[in-house]
Amino acid sequence: MSRLNKDILFLTFERLKDDSKSLFSCLMVNKLWCETVIPILWRNPWNYSINYSNKSCLFTIITFYLSDDIKDFLERQGIQLPSVTTKSLLFDYLSFCRSINIDIINNIISIGTSLAYNQFLLQQEFYRLFMKKFSELKYFDMRSIKHQIFYFPEANNRLETLCELKCDTSIDSTYFYGLARTCQNIQKLTIINIKPKSNYGIAKLVEVQKNLKYFKWIDEFDDDDFTDPYKEIYLELEKKADTLDHLELIFLYVDYFYYHYTALQDLLPKLYKLKTLIINEFNYDNETMLKMLIYNDLEILDIGYITIHETSIIIENSGGHLKKLSLKPYDFVFYEGNLGEDSLIFIRKIYENCPLIEYLSLAFSPSKDHFIEFEKLLNICQNLKSLLLITSNFYTRETEEKILENGKETLKILIRSAPINLRELRFLYGFKVSLKTLEDFLEKWRGRPALSILTSNPIYEGDDYKKLINKYKSNGVIKSFRHEYTMNIEDMNFTFDF
Repeated sequence: MSRLNKDILFLTFERLKDDSKSLFSCLMVNKLWCETVIPILWRNPWNYSINYSNKSCLFTIITFYLSDDIKDFLERQGIQLPSVTTKSLLFDYLSFCRSINIDIINNIISIGTSLAYNQFLLQQEFYRLFMKKFSELKYFDMRSIKHQIFYFPEANNRLETLCELKCDTSIDSTYFYGLARTCQNIQKLTIINIKPKSNYGIAKLVEVQKNLKYFKWIDEFDDDDFTDPYKEIYLELEKKADTLDHLELIFLYVDYFYYHYTALQDLLPKLYKLKTLIINEFNYDNETMLKMLIYNDLEILDIGYITIHETSIIIENSGGHLKKLSLKPYDFVFYEGNLGEDSLIFIRKIYENCPLIEYLSLAFSPSKDHFIEFEKLLNICQNLKSLLLITSNFYTRETEEKILENGKETLKILIRSAPINLRELRFLYGFKVSLKTLEDFLEKWRGRPALSILTSNPIYEGDDYKKLINKYKSNGVIKSFRHEYTMNIEDMNFTFDF
């Protein structure tokens, strides 16, 4: 029974592994809880909401492991190490650790010294200690690293177990060459592009991976001296088509898009196993090439700067597993095609090809035909949880009366046909309903799961609307109702139930 209790506790605490406040509270309950929580907390001790430079507990514990000779040497350099009277620790904390975060460790080290050279010495001893004490290394955030840790004793044994790496392009290529000798089982790779130059070391690191599943690239540079940092990386990613199922590319400037425009068009059709495709800039001016994007396992599609016509083609060639479709409807204001016909096709492609859809950005023209197709979508897509709606009120010069009428019809359809799982509605600026229409909708929603509503229209900030909204919050019809920036409403990953 005691073993069973410990297993249940472990599984429970595992679900709280990112909730430091709860886990820290569990430490104080009893010995069994403490023994169960400590290995979970120490698996990734740099992952919590702590001001590490003002908290000396981690610094004290890590320095406790240093040998007396090393401590004497560091103290002779003027480094202040904590005085510890105990001869042993309750737990072998570092043996539980599976991760290294360079930035956090640098913050901790600043407790002992503010001098750059002394910090360098402390870093060196900490990394040497980690390579010795960790049983394995799973996660490594090496941004701002200054030490070639792969030369430390036992480093090869630690690094060969690495499965998640986060780095940036300021690190010299030779460092990545060193990692590539040992780190060949990385499954998740995140690269922050802060120095827009070709980095052949990163390309080599990608090349040697045997099971790369997740690749994320984020532009964060502020440098006009720009050379193509993408081409070599894309060429290596092509070779990972058999394993890669998550591709996320966040580019900084549209002006630099031409540097990787052709290479990206060549890359995307080859990655046939993608389950997640996230790109904030997308341009396929050749429809024949666009139809080559066939992703039978696609579950998440999150794309900016794309037309609904282009999206319809991708949806048609997906395999029926799509759960999240997040577009940027605000950008459709520049739409140059036939919005009415294209949006009808768009709605049909969704309910024909996405029966499992849970999160959906939906742009359409508020006509009779569109409302019919919209209701059909609601009846078919029964897993829908979150819906972002934007109508062409945003693009056309509708009268105020017509805009209110369109809003009223939209809410009537939602009352008649909204799936039971629907918990969240998002509306951009163009959506507007009268106070009476909103009250009728909320009254008829009574008895269903509480609804969260997000809007960018300031009309709902008026006193009459606020009074009505607060009334239905108090009786449980509304969970939350917020006025937000358009960019947050568009982002289906943005949560607002707080």
